[in-house]
Amino acid sequence: MNLFWFLKKDSEPRRYPGEVVDLVVEKKVPSMREGAGETIWYGIYQAGTNIRVGYCDLRLGMNEELYYAGNIGYHILQAYRGHHYAYEACLLLFEIAREEYEQTELIITCSPENTPSRKTLEKLNGELLEVTDVPRNHWLYRQGERVKNIYRYKI
Repeated sequence: MNLFWFLKKDSEPRRYPGEVVDLVVEKKVPSMREGAGETIWYGIYQAGTNIRVGYCDLRLGMNEELYYAGNIGYHILQAYRGHHYAYEACLLLFEIAREEYEQTELIITCSPENTPSRKTLEKLNGELLEVTDVPRNHWLYRQGERVKNIYRYKI
């Protein structure tokens, strides 16, 4: 008898295949804040491989916190930057958000000085709603982020 049966996973993590990258569900975190749903974390992998190039998350719902933080966040590992992996991951996240969570629009933000991220968001053809100061009581402000470009995407 396996004494560690409780550690056994029932199935492989869900993998969303794309042409350039695949997204693999890593964890789901319920929200404790009004207006926000769960957050789903994904590993970003080169398509059809186990080569992890970064991670991203999809934050469901909308409230003031998410307006400044966005519904999508992403990070590409240094060695894999410059290949448009964040762009490709966002395209898959748009599809997941629309088909599985019935979202019709999403907010993605970036700091104005983050040129690679700004170029990714522009390539995704979002509407720049505003360039605005982050409220002093927001967790982004406590991390040193003072201004955000806020883009809306109708998906």
